[in-house]
Amino acid sequence: MKGKLKRFEIIAQRENVLEPGKEIFLKIKGRWNQDYFKRDRPITLELACGRGEYTVGMAKLFPDRNFIGVDKKGDRLWKGSTWAVEDQLNHVAFLRTEILFIESFIEAGEVDEIWLTFPDPRPRLRDAKRRLSSNSYINMYKKLLKPGGYFRFKTDNTDLFNFTLEELSHRNDIEDYQFTHNLYNSALRPECFDIKTRYEEMFAAKGEQIKYLRFRFIH
Repeated sequence: MKGKLKRFEIIAQRENVLEPGKEIFLKIKGRWNQDYFKRDRPITLELACGRGEYTVGMAKLFPDRNFIGVDKKGDRLWKGSTWAVEDQLNHVAFLRTEILFIESFIEAGEVDEIWLTFPDPRPRLRDAKRRLSSNSYINMYKKLLKPGGYFRFKTDNTDLFNFTLEELSHRNDIEDYQFTHNLYNSALRPECFDIKTRYEEMFAAKGEQIKYLRFRFIH
């Protein structure tokens, strides 16, 4: 507990973590490039980013883009925040909030790409609507993305992936849609840059195949 409280104290002082209590937290919507990044670049948004392996990993590969990692757990964000500070990645930010409230912080059409990486599968049937790849959430992501922007999803969980495929099968507003149940043996693998989260490494080591899909919305 002492370690977690110390991490909370650290991120409270860091500019690259936007969380309740900071003035910029409620004023950033629609102004990420102007008020935080101070440069006009394409924005990649990682949802359920956990410790931020993808956010930081992609930021290293693409210094000409801006990156926002979103998670509700401050002790997780401390890790990604620390990596970004150590590597002087000034084009990385972390937002501490529930994904349910993301529209309070991201303006419609403000981001160029969305990644959803290893979210909680919420296996109970009664929690289906709370899954971050359910249609109600996908509709929200459509609002946030600029026309032509990709939505990308990775998971180890077979049931969640099949649920997502079923949700997408009823939509008529997506294109350039591809998916694989075995990313490491797929032509889609280069799109993920071989960046691996802690959960991906853990489940892949247990023999779980990593699933991946991507598509663009028809606006």
